[in-house]
Amino acid sequence: MAALSTEAAVKTGAITVEGLTKVYERITGREVVRTFALNGVDLAVKPQEFVSLVGPSGCGKTTVLKIIAGLMRPTSGRIEVSGRPVTGTGVDRGVVFQQPSLFPWKTVQQNIIEALRFARVPRSQRHERAERYLTMVGLAGFFDHYPGELSGGMQQRVGIARALALEPSVLLMDEPFGALDAITRQHMQAELVRIWSQERRSVLFVTHSIEEAMVLSDRVVVMSDGRVSADVAVDIARPRSRSELINDGSARQLRAQLEAML
Repeated sequence: MAALSTEAAVKTGAITVEGLTKVYERITGREVVRTFALNGVDLAVKPQEFVSLVGPSGCGKTTVLKIIAGLMRPTSGRIEVSGRPVTGTGVDRGVVFQQPSLFPWKTVQQNIIEALRFARVPRSQRHERAERYLTMVGLAGFFDHYPGELSGGMQQRVGIARALALEPSVLLMDEPFGALDAITRQHMQAELVRIWSQERRSVLFVTHSIEEAMVLSDRVVVMSDGRVSADVAVDIARPRSRSELINDGSARQLRAQLEAML
């Protein structure tokens, strides 16, 4: 593979969103009613940065993520990943949703291999990649298990491994821990930070939880009514835990600030 130019290397993993708008139209009688899901969203994620989008239901968080993923077309605006316009899906963006949507008739390893086959990764690389990333997420002893034999947290680990196995420059995560119990959710947060620290991929993470965003992120972007209303740096040393955020005065102040913005 040819080496990246200095400019390309700097941009690898960067996300740029400018003036992003998504409008839905419906006809009522003789009138066309327009609903703005997004209304002029500007957003930037630096290479290797971890950014969380927070906001109430219906504010547009998931819509932003789906448009960056190439799963939805915007009405207007500019979206670039690693300096290239987004025109559809691509292996440069790994996506993890709240439900991992695994093939129940395939083993854990086969689920990863199938994703790599679809992405046209050479056959000779598929088994090694699947094993490497399943091991990374703590599933080394479960290659031959089926999804139905795994807990919800373990299934979500498979979803994360599947996204990482594509070796994308950007990881897009939409409430990936929302369906998990509180203890498993905290454990998965710690695991995600560990993996991110090791892989150093850019992450855009959608969540309703201010606490989760503070544990994970370099920055927290607050959305409201289809717009970005605030962009706040989380200047708290890593690693972070829930108890540390509760006991740290600056963390309590930041949480109160974010809650007020919402």
